[in-house]
Amino acid sequence: MDVAKAVNESKAGKVTYRTDRDGNVAVPVGKVSFDADKLVENLKTISNVVITARPAAVKGTYVQHVSIASTFGPSVNVDVTTL
Repeated sequence: MDVAKAVNESKAGKVTYRTDRDGNVAVPVGKVSFDADKLVENLKTISNVVITARPAAVKGTYVQHVSIASTFGPSVNVDVTTL
């Protein structure tokens, strides 16, 4: 409930993500004003965080499908092997 701390963390780049019971992860990657290189860097960082958070009990392929979409736009599939 410390507003100053929350504002400082947000400015420093703290990102929260949501998951649902089906294993989908919803996380913002960037804004329209970001350069393409910055968006790719953010996507790679997010994928590394998700992969390192993989539970030891999970067998098989952990990340099966990645799609990116704007708020109300169509989605674009991303090749998982490039992450």
